[in-house]
Amino acid sequence: MGVSGKLEEVVPFALMVTMEGCTIALTILAKTAMNGGMSPFVFIVYTNTLASIILLPYSFLFHRGERIAIAQNCAFMGLYYSSPIVVCVMGLTIPAVSFMLSLIFRTSKLDWKSSSIRVKLVGTLISIMGAVMVEIYKGPFISKASSSQLQAQKPSLFVFYTAPDRWVLGGILLATSSLSVSLWNIIQMGTIKQYPQPMKVASFYSIAGTLQCALISLMVERDLNSWKLKLNWDLLLIVVTAIFGSIIRTSVHISCTRMKGTFYVPMFKPFGIVFATTFGVSFFTNALHYGSVIGAVITGMGYYTVMWGQLGEDELRKRKNVERVESSDEKVPLLQEESEV
Repeated sequence: MGVSGKLEEVVPFALMVTMEGCTIALTILAKTAMNGGMSPFVFIVYTNTLASIILLPYSFLFHRGERIAIAQNCAFMGLYYSSPIVVCVMGLTIPAVSFMLSLIFRTSKLDWKSSSIRVKLVGTLISIMGAVMVEIYKGPFISKASSSQLQAQKPSLFVFYTAPDRWVLGGILLATSSLSVSLWNIIQMGTIKQYPQPMKVASFYSIAGTLQCALISLMVERDLNSWKLKLNWDLLLIVVTAIFGSIIRTSVHISCTRMKGTFYVPMFKPFGIVFATTFGVSFFTNALHYGSVIGAVITGMGYYTVMWGQLGEDELRKRKNVERVESSDEKVPLLQEESEV
C-alpha cells in the first residue's frame, strides 16, 4: 500500500473520530449553557434558524433533513435533565428502534431462517438491555470528590452533570427522540419512493422542521427575556453549533460515505461514548457513574450487532440483484434467436 493508499485509510478515520469528539464537546457546551439559564427551546430555534437561513444554499444541496421538531426538543430537554453519556446511549438505540418499527409496519419480514434478521433481533435485545441499565442503575461515581474537595470546589466553567437530576425523565425524553427520528426516517423513505428527488425532499423537511421548532418553542417558552440574546458565549455557541451541524459535519459525512461506503459513517457513532467517558472522568468529579458506562458499553455492543445484521442483509440484497441481472442477460440471446427464426 502506497502513501496515497494509507492516506485514504487514515484521513477518513481521523476525520470521523474528530467529528464525534467535537459533537460531544458541543453537547457539553450546550449542557453548560442550559445549566447557566439558557432555555433549550431558545437554543434549538436560533440554531435551526441560523442553519436554515444563512446556510440555505448548502442545505438545499447536501443536507440530509434530519432536523425535526419533536426529536430535537426531546433530545435537548433530555440532555438538560441527564448528561451527555445518556444522550450517546439513547442515540445508539435508533437502529434497534428502526428495526422494531419496520417489523410493526411490515416493511420488513420476520424471517427466522434469515441469519441477518436473527442477528438484528439479538442486537436489538442487547441495545434495549443497555438502555434500561443506564436508566435504572447508576452505581457509584467513577471519579468521586471528597467532602473537603467539594467545599473548596469553585463553580465549573463546563458542566457535564447537574445534581439533583431527573435522570429517568431525561432518559424517557431521549428515548422519545430516538423513536421520533426512527419514525421520521421511515416517512422519508416512503416519501422518496413516491417523489424520487431526495435533495429537494431533504431541503423541504429541513425548513419545515425549523418552522415546527419555532412554533412549539414559542408556545412553551413564553418568557420574552429568554429570547433576548447578548454578545456572549451563548451566542457564539449557537453560531458554532449551526455551522458545525450544517456544513462541517455534513460535508465530512458525505465525503467519507462516498469514499468508504454507506456503513462507514454509522460505525463511528459509538465513539461518542468513548469521548463522553473520557471527558467525564478526566475533567468532572461526581459526574460519571459506573452503571452509565457499563450500560453504554452494552448498548454499543447491541448497536454494532444490529449494524452487522443490516450489513449482511444489504450484501444479500446486492447478491440477489446481481443474480437477477445475470439471469436476465442469459435470456436475451435466446429471445433474439427465437425472433430470428
